[in-house]
Amino acid sequence: MSVEDKIEEILRTKAEQVNKHIEKYVPREFKKDSLLFKISPPRYTLDLKALNRTVAEPFWEFLDRGGKRWRPALFLLVCEALGSDPDEFLDYAVIPEIIHNGTLIADDAEDSSKLRRGKPCTYELFGLDVAMNLSSTLYFLPMLVVIENSKKLLPEKANKLYEIFVQEMVNVGLGQAIDIAWHKGTVPPTEVSEEQYLQMCAYKTGTLARMAAKMAAVLAGAEEDTVEKIGRFAESVGVAFQIQDDILDLVGEEFAKGKGGRGMDITEGKLTLMVIHALRKATPQDKEELTKILSKHTDDKALRMKAIHIINKYGSIEYAKNLAATMVRQSWEQVDNLLPPSEAKGTLRLLANYLIERKL
Repeated sequence: MSVEDKIEEILRTKAEQVNKHIEKYVPREFKKDSLLFKISPPRYTLDLKALNRTVAEPFWEFLDRGGKRWRPALFLLVCEALGSDPDEFLDYAVIPEIIHNGTLIADDAEDSSKLRRGKPCTYELFGLDVAMNLSSTLYFLPMLVVIENSKKLLPEKANKLYEIFVQEMVNVGLGQAIDIAWHKGTVPPTEVSEEQYLQMCAYKTGTLARMAAKMAAVLAGAEEDTVEKIGRFAESVGVAFQIQDDILDLVGEEFAKGKGGRGMDITEGKLTLMVIHALRKATPQDKEELTKILSKHTDDKALRMKAIHIINKYGSIEYAKNLAATMVRQSWEQVDNLLPPSEAKGTLRLLANYLIERKL
């Protein structure tokens, strides 16, 4: 079995486990005895039909489309690599995954995207109001995991989990705010630096990976320094994952099908690392042309291909690939000595490499 096949098999196995635990907190059908209502009992009479049509149904329609579930897999591998039994913490593994899907649902509405994983976006199927409310609900609902398991936790650990959650959820909002400003043209593309892009990604995409890893390390009883370094490693993996996502949007035919075709990031006017690099290296004429295409938010395939040609012309895709690989390698060096040799440690490193080399 190849490394890629091994990691994909691990992800499938973890996804099955995690989905079962997600159903504990967001069931496919809410009933009076659902765990949510035991944790937070209603005072009057619930309209279960309303909740099922606006929470359970759209959530599971979205979740059943797939997704790699790599954040909960990362969480479980960190637990195991630090010497804990990951099966004890499966409930906690759902926290970053539920939140992640909430961010995707909101992101699609904010970007006016049409497709996600090959199907119409949630706001297109169920309405903008349902999608945005569902997204907000998914940001907070998974922290019921901590309440449900509070009797098994030392107060110090519970408090640390809440602290991590609050910090990272603020970061998610900041990252999305910056990204929105960029693709709306509020900030001219030529004024955005590579360091600013990396910080936006650290907020928007790196933060849930960091949340997963830090929560896992806290639950495994790691020292504060280890928690922070493991978090930094996971953040780098998240940022590198985003860079690879952006690369695949430009070059991955199979990947791009699920979003509506190659170059949909061009249509959204998205500032990616490749765009920023190309704008820095391009001639004045190419810089003007690329900026103009991004500002059009065009669906014209020919214009999207022209933008991709300019980006390719200056080696920006190869530059982004190399930077992503370097980030992951350097961040791994910071945690290598903190983790004792184990199969889980080896798998954790393979997972990080897989995420930046994947084709889908």
